[in-house]
Amino acid sequence: MKLISWNVNGFRACLTKGFGDFFEQADADIFCLQETKMQPDQADFSPEGYHKYFNSAVKKGYSGTAVYTRTEPLNVTFGINGTHTDEGRVITCEYEDFYFVCCYVPNAQPELKRIDYRLEFEDDMRAYLCGLDEKKPVIYTGDLNVAHNEIDLKNPKANEGNAGFSKQERGRLDKLLESGFVDTFRELYPDAEGVYSWWSYRFNARKNNAGWRIDYFIVSQRLMERVEDSRILTEVTGSDHCPVELDLR
Repeated sequence: MKLISWNVNGFRACLTKGFGDFFEQADADIFCLQETKMQPDQADFSPEGYHKYFNSAVKKGYSGTAVYTRTEPLNVTFGINGTHTDEGRVITCEYEDFYFVCCYVPNAQPELKRIDYRLEFEDDMRAYLCGLDEKKPVIYTGDLNVAHNEIDLKNPKANEGNAGFSKQERGRLDKLLESGFVDTFRELYPDAEGVYSWWSYRFNARKNNAGWRIDYFIVSQRLMERVEDSRILTEVTGSDHCPVELDLR
């Protein structure tokens, strides 16, 4: 079973940069998107054999998530237990033997202007994921907007305390992983350096591989026995992020 997550940084723009070819080539069972920046009727992409679900922000051209799935979910919900719905950040698909949660975590913004909301979101999401995990295993994926440790970004010293690498944000990911969840890529590749999923459009960052690993597949601990691989598809272009992939037995 192949699962893919990609922050496309504008779905309509990404569709003009080879998205359809990659989608077809990837042949994923579940393919989810973050930062779609659109309403559901603003892009025509309905591949045969997939059910699609969009969660768009009230503010047009902002945030948003989507899921394409071959297997129709038992249930689909938006937001976190009926909260955090305005920005289109969360889609949960319930399947027979797991929950799949696609998420675009809020950016803390320069000078951590939005850190209070970010931490509220993180705390509510952690409680939500733990509640789901009591019923069946969880796959949590998306742009989590945090580099967990120094190994997860090119210039940790220069970015210490900045949005995405503040103690507060990293600490919230610590708490999630301490609650019975596993960062699949880092579990399989504990010493892998220079593997990132986002690069700034400035300063030739991608060319120089001055990036951050902020896109994740995080799973319930008991799902790790089914994980064959967790990959970061750095060669795929079309966004300032690259896709990440989870392969399950």
